[in-house]
Amino acid sequence: MHLGALLGLGYQALLRRRKAGMPPMWILGTLGLLALGFAADGLNSFLSLIPGMPPLYTPMNWLRLLTGTGMGLVMAALLYPAFNQTVWKDWQPGAALEGWRPLGGLMALALLLDVVVLTENPLVLYPLALLSAVGVLVELTLVYTMITTMLLRKDNQFLYVRQMLLPLIAGLGLGLTQIAVLDFLRFLLTGTWDGFHLG
Repeated sequence: MHLGALLGLGYQALLRRRKAGMPPMWILGTLGLLALGFAADGLNSFLSLIPGMPPLYTPMNWLRLLTGTGMGLVMAALLYPAFNQTVWKDWQPGAALEGWRPLGGLMALALLLDVVVLTENPLVLYPLALLSAVGVLVELTLVYTMITTMLLRKDNQFLYVRQMLLPLIAGLGLGLTQIAVLDFLRFLLTGTWDGFHLG
């Protein structure tokens, strides 16, 4: 999911700099189907963890990868214009994903990314795992930078990145704080810094 979001954010930034419009309704509908697929597959995977509750189908890692990447694209398609519309003084009307060509290009890159992950080559998986962690931090930083910008009443006042160093640093700090708090709470609940061990 976070690799998909990072890909989507980078793609939109390269394709349509500072575009702040939401995608057209038909693209939002397509993204809605991706989000629905993620939710349905996630629910099915959750059902498989409950004893005596049969899932609708056998959960498959490749399908979780596809639906997770799709959900990441959805997050990026919503976060990118929201960020641009909040911080930039010279934000541009129109959507970064405004037609079949940009959407198709992004989805093709996402499928290529998933194929690369499915090779399970350690030389590829380790860097992608690090990029996925970076994706989480980038998403949180963007969200908290928007919130900080609004709290400081600096909406739409920035022309350059250097002008918004304070909101960016605050956004990064709040993102790191959220991650640390959630990790600490998980440690208190599970007694380990590792993942959950079921069964």
